[in-house]
Amino acid sequence: MANFVLQLPTSNLRSIPVYASSNGAPPGTASQNGGPVILELPLEKIRRPLMRTRANDPNKVQELMDSIRQIGLQVPIDVLEVDGVYYGFSGCHRYEAHQRLGLPTIRCKIRRGTKETLRHHLR
Repeated sequence: MANFVLQLPTSNLRSIPVYASSNGAPPGTASQNGGPVILELPLEKIRRPLMRTRANDPNKVQELMDSIRQIGLQVPIDVLEVDGVYYGFSGCHRYEAHQRLGLPTIRCKIRRGTKETLRHHLR
């Protein structure tokens, strides 16, 4: 899903949010088929269980920080929601870039899962 703002050069018009989705669901709502949802989540609400197992490339994090400052986050991170708790297993560089920029939230593609799904990711 892509989020962008269409700005027209006329002073009488204001910015109009425009959303595109392959499944027709507006951002922040579940798709009709129960697929992923795109939401902004507070960074502190996302648990990163594999964070201590690898180090991020500092050059890649810096490049992402520069890009996010200029054009915002282009690709949401994948998050698994299990019983109301959010777990992030990908997007490590994007997550760290948001942290280092002091941004309070990050755009996430959220999929619901079970405790069994979570155990599978932790293997």
